[in-house]
Amino acid sequence: MKLAIIGVTGMVGKVMLEVLSEEALNISQLIPVASANSVGKSIQFNDNDIEIVSLETAIELSPDIAIFSAGGSVSEKWAPKFASKGTIVIDNSSFWRMDPSKKLIVPEVNGQILSALDKIIPNPNCSTIQLVMVLKPLHDRFKIKRVIVSTYQSISGTGVKAVRQMEAERHSIDGEKAYPYPIDRNCIPQCDVFLDNDYTKEEMKLTNETKKIIDSSIEVSATAVRIPVIGGHSEAVNIEFENEYEIEEIKSLLSEMPGLTVQDEPSELLYPMPINAHGKNDVFVGRIRRDASQPKSLNLWIVADNLRKGAATNAVQIAKLMVGYINN
Repeated sequence: MKLAIIGVTGMVGKVMLEVLSEEALNISQLIPVASANSVGKSIQFNDNDIEIVSLETAIELSPDIAIFSAGGSVSEKWAPKFASKGTIVIDNSSFWRMDPSKKLIVPEVNGQILSALDKIIPNPNCSTIQLVMVLKPLHDRFKIKRVIVSTYQSISGTGVKAVRQMEAERHSIDGEKAYPYPIDRNCIPQCDVFLDNDYTKEEMKLTNETKKIIDSSIEVSATAVRIPVIGGHSEAVNIEFENEYEIEEIKSLLSEMPGLTVQDEPSELLYPMPINAHGKNDVFVGRIRRDASQPKSLNLWIVADNLRKGAATNAVQIAKLMVGYINN
């Protein structure tokens, strides 16, 4: 199997290489792709130096799978070109997510809907992925009416420029800014740009993608906040069900969900934190408790490494699902 990574030198691209080296994918040829500034340089994969090539060269090599992580404009232009040659494209940008002809996939949640006909498969937003991993088993059992989610998102979701800004601020260096305000020792209640409804683009991604992946009848209200953390995204979530529940059944359902780890022992101060989720592929859930103010409602806390399950790991898991359709 020939596999291309488009945007291999970016933050997600680098994590993609780590995840691929850990997973049992039989890759006969890795095709690393980056911008013109990086073409001709090398990346390391499984102790081998592999030369970075251009998009034009990559498409001529006819990869079986191409994982895109180079922004929406690149995906818009190049994903159809690769797909027209028979390549299965897994796209980490937001460009194709809400296209009604494309399936928005989290393998543990709805991977079964994929088929050999799917040539462009969008990867959901990082915050959406960890949220739906928890919502899916609960919705199947109790039927969710409404979700209120507040996110506490890592600066790595913005990119390397944001990491540099925080590090510069911590050393009292006046450097390039990714945000309009200081991020170190601060919280910025804005992820992405504001839309006409005064919600940010990130907040509406959470709303629209959750509906598309799980159930369009679920009402979702989101507030997305950027915090000075590198290791992962956290979410405080309130869920209102149509049916009554028991806390122990909630914990049991979540414990049985593949890719989900329950960390919920208040007496032992055990709960998910980004410092512990960093570098791991699972989604972690804890602080599971009844909402005392509203019937049939639940509070919980979700944490995941946004560069792993929120991006690279989910994309590689989709690739593994699609391997069976290659050359068939």
